[in-house]
Amino acid sequence: MEDIIKILITDDNEVVREGLKSIFDSQKDIEVVGQAVDGVDAVEKAEKLWPDVILMDGQMPRMDGPEAIRRIKKIMPEVKVLFLTVYGDYAGDALAAGASWYLTKDCRRQDLLEAVRALAQSARLKARPAA
Repeated sequence: MEDIIKILITDDNEVVREGLKSIFDSQKDIEVVGQAVDGVDAVEKAEKLWPDVILMDGQMPRMDGPEAIRRIKKIMPEVKVLFLTVYGDYAGDALAAGASWYLTKDCRRQDLLEAVRALAQSARLKARPAA
């Protein structure tokens, strides 16, 4: 049986969160374990839910994406963060903060799914003990 990829979606726009959730809900190997409305909420939910992959928006109220990534990576350095942004804004800051990769929000559905699966797979390979 294939492992289920647990993801946390973080975006201050409800329509974006629900749209992403509907994409992932149609996949048998991916489960949305939570949604966060800003960076503060993302840090709190990441600590409680321990997702494999976090989708993170850039510009949000209370705490932006790069700062949330920094805080989450201090708590759980093994988590993979996929930074989703409109125009590539904040991408450099997000990668410097510990994001594993970034995509723009106009990416293809298939690219998003492949990125989530690749990040989850790389986390599993690192977690596997050496033979």
